[in-house]
Amino acid sequence: MRRTPRIRRPRESRTRPQVVAHRGSSHDTAEHTLAAYVKALDEGADALECDVRLTADGHLVCVHDRDLRRTASTTGLVSTMNLAELDELDFASWKSPWSDLDDEAPDRDPADGKVLTLRKLLEMVADYDRHVELAIETKHPTRYGGLVERRLVETLGDFGWDRAGSPARVMSFSLNAVSRVRRLAPGLEVVMLVDKAHHWPVLRPVVDDDWIIGPGIKELREHPGLGRHLVKAGREIHVWTVNTADDLEICLDLGVTAVISDRPAHILELLDR
Repeated sequence: MRRTPRIRRPRESRTRPQVVAHRGSSHDTAEHTLAAYVKALDEGADALECDVRLTADGHLVCVHDRDLRRTASTTGLVSTMNLAELDELDFASWKSPWSDLDDEAPDRDPADGKVLTLRKLLEMVADYDRHVELAIETKHPTRYGGLVERRLVETLGDFGWDRAGSPARVMSFSLNAVSRVRRLAPGLEVVMLVDKAHHWPVLRPVVDDDWIIGPGIKELREHPGLGRHLVKAGREIHVWTVNTADDLEICLDLGVTAVISDRPAHILELLDR
């Protein structure tokens, strides 16, 4: 049985969708690094997107993959390592492996390539000189199950961001994870991410009316009926990962309220033309 939809917090009126930097400005800068997020804010991104995983000693870190082969060039799982062990790794060099041989490459602060904790990212947003929102995705499956969402809500609570009016919203492809967040923090906005168009008919009867829906742009492009159904149902739509003019046009036609992009500066430029 559906609950009565809660009153959504007011959003500033926009003539364009919110531009959310996917793992920071990750097209040009190593994803989930402090440098990627600083660059995204410098480019004018309205919001920042991050993935979070729980370390063995209970810290939430901004890392997409469960293992470290792609972004830290080493074996090991995030969930089996302590924060101190992760802090010894380089999460930036993989993006530009030949930069040490380029005399014209700018000097990189080693601290920018360290593993980024969610708390540090939240502190940066809290201290920034303009309003910035956060879209935080919890990754599943994980050995820690629901502890990830509990730690996330606790951390947001330290900033007073675990209630209505928070600049943060929580996303997941896991129905259980999104439901858990709503139970732990009923005032937080949540986003049910949709990986495949054919998953929506299954999800539709079990997601609450006030949940935001987050389809991938590939599914909207290849299955246009998905977008039409979401619009007809009056759903708020946030789309990932929007990097081209054609993909942005699909989103504008649907009236989506947020686009998540690896190239926030490019998307902002397209929107401002």
